[in-house]
Amino acid sequence: MSGADLVLIDGSSYLYRAFHALPNLTNSAGEPTGALHGVVTMINKLVREQPDAHVAVVFDAPGKTFRDDIFAEYKANRPPMPDELRSQVQPILDAVRFMGLPLLQVEGVEADDVIGTLCRQAADNGQSVLVSTGDKDLAQLVNDKVTLVNTMNDTVMDRDAVKAKFDVWPEQIVDYLALVGDSSDNIPGVPKVGAKTAAKWLNAYDSADGIVASADEIKGKVGDSLRENIEQLRLSQELATIRV
Repeated sequence: MSGADLVLIDGSSYLYRAFHALPNLTNSAGEPTGALHGVVTMINKLVREQPDAHVAVVFDAPGKTFRDDIFAEYKANRPPMPDELRSQVQPILDAVRFMGLPLLQVEGVEADDVIGTLCRQAADNGQSVLVSTGDKDLAQLVNDKVTLVNTMNDTVMDRDAVKAKFDVWPEQIVDYLALVGDSSDNIPGVPKVGAKTAAKWLNAYDSADGIVASADEIKGKVGDSLRENIEQLRLSQELATIRV
């Protein structure tokens, strides 16, 4: 993995992944520490691997975001954060600050939007950016300056890797997500449209706009579903788009 000018760590992604990946560790007082241990370990590993980079850690801020204003049921399917994880959030934030790393939380937007904004600014200045995340939504940020790395399995995702994984290019990822939906975020998508169909359409028509313009050409029940859910597709696009 080549050196980057800027490394952005998706702390919110780290938080849940560490919690679910590690055993229920506790300290001498019986307080849970597994997520704390996992997050700090992953951050330290990445910092060691990128010794010359500027590093920042981004977490979701508490409270609602603009997406909740757009769609009241956004993320409505998600269960509440487990108490064992909630109790570790503040210690994790304190640990990041103790490590001397910038910690960013911006009210009204998600960590993805903050990361997207920083990626754009850095790329506009000619800097290379490495985003450490396990979130597929961030694939829309990948370009010749921005690369993703999944520290859980050390896979790196550049433009070609996005195409290989999703069969669409990074600039098509928003439309791909809008078509297939996302149950974890409760993005509705278009019913009956799965990953293969979404990729097939985007390869044929280039974009959601192209698909909608050619909707009458698409046969069968999936074509009917598309024509019946164009407004839902537009809503899903708005929810899936990282605001920069």
